[in-house]
Amino acid sequence: MVDQTLSPYARLGGEQAVRRLVDRFYGLMDTLPEARGIRAMHPVDLSSSREKLFKFLSGWLGGPPLYVEEYGHPRLRARHLPFSIGAAERDAWLLCMRQALSEMDMNELLREHLFQSLRNTADFMRNREESPQ
Repeated sequence: MVDQTLSPYARLGGEQAVRRLVDRFYGLMDTLPEARGIRAMHPVDLSSSREKLFKFLSGWLGGPPLYVEEYGHPRLRARHLPFSIGAAERDAWLLCMRQALSEMDMNELLREHLFQSLRNTADFMRNREESPQ
C-alpha cells in the first residue's frame, strides 16, 4: 500500500528518482526520431535544460522548490512563447515523458496521475494556431 500522505516527489523516490526521470527524458529526446523537432528547439548541450527541468519537477512534485528559489515563478507559458509549439511538439514531448515515466519503478496509479497532469501542462504550452484536421 502506498502512503498517500507523501508528496509525489517522495513517492517517486526523491531527488535521485527525479534526476533519473529527467536524464531518461532527455536521452529519449536525443534518440527518438519522433522527437527531432523538439530536440532542435533545445541547445546542443542539454546540461542547462536538464537542470531546469529537474528543478522545476522537484517543486512541481512537492519537493524542494528549487526552480522558484533560483528563477522565480515558472511562468511556463510565457517562457515557452519564443518557441512555436503545436500539437506535434506537444505530442513529441509527451512521447518522451511517457516512455521515461514507464521505465521508472513506481505505482501505476501515480504514473498515470503524473502523466495526465503533465499532459495538461504540455497542452497548455501550445501557442501556435493550427487548423482542424
